[in-house]
Amino acid sequence: MSKSEHVNGRVSDAPSDNFVYRLLPPAAWPYAQLARWDRPIGWQLLMWPCFWSAALAANAGSDQPNFSFGLLLFHLVLFFIGSVAMRGAGCTYNDLIDHDIDMEVARTRSRPLPSGRVSRTQAKVFLVLQALAGLLVLLQFNGFAIFLGIASLATVAIYPFAKRFTDWPQFFLGLAFSWGALMGWAATFGTLYWAPVFLYAAAVAWTIGYDTIYAYQDKEDDELIGVRSTALRFGDNPTPWLFGLYGLALLLLVFAFIAADAGVLAYLGLVAAALQFGWQILVLDIANADQCLKLFKLNTRVGATIFLGLFLSALL
Repeated sequence: MSKSEHVNGRVSDAPSDNFVYRLLPPAAWPYAQLARWDRPIGWQLLMWPCFWSAALAANAGSDQPNFSFGLLLFHLVLFFIGSVAMRGAGCTYNDLIDHDIDMEVARTRSRPLPSGRVSRTQAKVFLVLQALAGLLVLLQFNGFAIFLGIASLATVAIYPFAKRFTDWPQFFLGLAFSWGALMGWAATFGTLYWAPVFLYAAAVAWTIGYDTIYAYQDKEDDELIGVRSTALRFGDNPTPWLFGLYGLALLLLVFAFIAADAGVLAYLGLVAAALQFGWQILVLDIANADQCLKLFKLNTRVGATIFLGLFLSALL
């Protein structure tokens, strides 16, 4: 970590002008960094599959007498809070597991644990507090959704170790980050169906795609320290893989929409998302780390586009 980073309490792989540095006292900054509150893209990408699922369920149930727009809005608020809490808990857990690795990577060396600004004990206490906040949110749902939410912890626990035993750690990230695609439907109907299963598979493919773009930032460091990723697996020509992954995501989303009898506006949202996918792939320069990060972050617009189409389709 550079002297300026130590003095300022910032981390090198996050914006230094984020609102958390204006809102929180300096003593709280390391915890905000552990939870990635200064990098909202993570909880946004975790949240969108939840929002898709809730809106997809609303499409399927909009013509039923017990459909409630108020319930949909309540679920969206819960998923927002839960995404922030659980993404923070997941990042804290991941940093505890990757403590030694993060000390060897230039981009992550200034994070709270490797820089020594937070002890492992403090990080563990903070992890528990965030997990309790997530549990409080989960308990607002029906029994089936609570059980399903607890089951997701298995995927969360495995992910930090995946880079040590497979070239496809992004697949395991997808399993964890896409779980909300099941939760919105389960929270509405108390069961699962083909529509949320297709939605979940689509979100997994989407996650592998966008996190591969992200992983190209660390390709050289990952090779040096011996951890694995799809960026290393795909090498210098990720274009066919990305076309395949994003194309698969779109196809599975179509299957999910058909199974849920989604309206025409939902499909228009998919067309807009497809254009954004194509643009990402065509302009990608894997040698440009700044551009890789920018394209990765633009996937929150993809998530918002798909949600907006589903949301408007449920209303009209």
